[in-house]
Amino acid sequence: VQLQASGGGLVPPGDSLRLSCALSGVNLDYYAIAWFRQAPGKERDWVSCINSAENTHYSDSVKGRFTISRDNARNTVYLQMNNLRPEDTAVYYCAADPRGGSYCPYIPDYEYWGQGTQVTVSS
Repeated sequence: VQLQASGGGLVPPGDSLRLSCALSGVNLDYYAIAWFRQAPGKERDWVSCINSAENTHYSDSVKGRFTISRDNARNTVYLQMNNLRPEDTAVYYCAADPRGGSYCPYIPDYEYWGQGTQVTVSS
C-alpha cells in the first residue's frame, strides 16, 4: 500500500490550495482517510478525515475553510484548503486505515501513511 501526497506550496494569506492523496495497492472504497499536519517544533495534529460512507469531520481550527472529499474511481482523496492563514503552515500528511466504516476521528492509529507535502502560508 502506498500513499502519495501532493499539492503543497507557498501561498499568501487568504489564498487556496488543494492537496491530493493518491492510493495504490488497495481499493479506496473500503478505507478511511485522514489528513494530519505538523508544524516545526510542534506535535502532529489531526486535521480532517472521511470514511467509506463519506462522512466527513474537521478540527475546529479548519472547520468552514477546509473540505475533504474522495474520488473512489481515481483512488484519490482531496483536501481543499481555502482562506489559508499563516498558522496553517505545516507539513501535511495523509493516512489510510482499512476500518473504513469507523467514526474516523476515533481511529487511534492509522495503518498506512504517505510522505508529507509542505504548505507554507506567508506574505
